[in-house]
Amino acid sequence: MMNAKVEQALNEQIHAEFFSFYLYLSVAAFFTAQHLDGFSHWMRIQAQEEFAHAMKLFDYLNERGGTVQLMALDAPQREWASPSVAVEAVLEHERFISGRINRLVDLAAAENDHATIVLMHWYVGEQVEEEAIADTLFHQVKMVEDSPHGLLMIDRELAGRALPAVDTAEG
Repeated sequence: MMNAKVEQALNEQIHAEFFSFYLYLSVAAFFTAQHLDGFSHWMRIQAQEEFAHAMKLFDYLNERGGTVQLMALDAPQREWASPSVAVEAVLEHERFISGRINRLVDLAAAENDHATIVLMHWYVGEQVEEEAIADTLFHQVKMVEDSPHGLLMIDRELAGRALPAVDTAEG
């Protein structure tokens, strides 16, 4: 039987992951409007990863006999002052999500929910990777902020990102 506190926290994390999906799509739309299609492509793939993260929690909650409670999503921000500000917003959001994941691990440990601890360890590792990638992208964009040529070089590099295989059943 699913612990009620952990179940609620997992539902809140599903909501946060779906918001992440929305945010990345919004950033993708911003970059499309800026004619930076490589950035847009990268953000759309990131959105798909966030959707997969939400579904992994969705499936886990169902497998454990919990009840999935989907919540309304607020509209994400739509415009940023520059590409670097948009990427910085992504980095800050990933840091926010990492904090949520860490608190979920703490809650699962306090409630002796070992299965959830195991699942959340996957998310801890995933967040380390997501923060590192967002941090690198932010610093690269910041370096070339005043160079349209540099921005286009990064844009071309980001256009080559392939969607990685995500196993939503992995735990």
